[in-house]
Amino acid sequence: MNLTHFDENGKALMVDVSEKSDTEREATAAGKITVNQAVYHAIESGTVGKGDVLGVATTAGIMGAKRTSELIPMCHILPITNCRVQFEMNPEESAIYCYCTVKVTGKTGVEMEALTGVSVALLTVYDMCKALDKSMEIGEIYLCHKTGGKSGEIYNKKR
Repeated sequence: MNLTHFDENGKALMVDVSEKSDTEREATAAGKITVNQAVYHAIESGTVGKGDVLGVATTAGIMGAKRTSELIPMCHILPITNCRVQFEMNPEESAIYCYCTVKVTGKTGVEMEALTGVSVALLTVYDMCKALDKSMEIGEIYLCHKTGGKSGEIYNKKR
């Protein structure tokens, strides 16, 4: 298998996608943050002192997805056509699951944008709650699903 982000001498490069056709592409990524019970209930009831945690994290996730090319060196700047960040509360685990779905019509996919959106959203939850819980854990960030492009449809059902 050839890695496309390296030239024949092993030097990093941005993949040339100029000859590829525009196609509709979509990617969904997931991740979770585990918090203590007090933080979980504060987020759920909207009583965290810094404000609406999941509302702010939603905006942050969208902003993160839109700015992925500024953070990941070889990512292309993409004209994202839609980005949606959603949260699912899980009281049994004292965890909050985050899902980010990104769409584009373009020459390259949006997997990195979806993964970045989830990461930034979860980091925002951490930032807004760190005064209440220093032991929060962010993890299990992965690509759930993608469509479009040469590799077609991919599913990764972990949950």
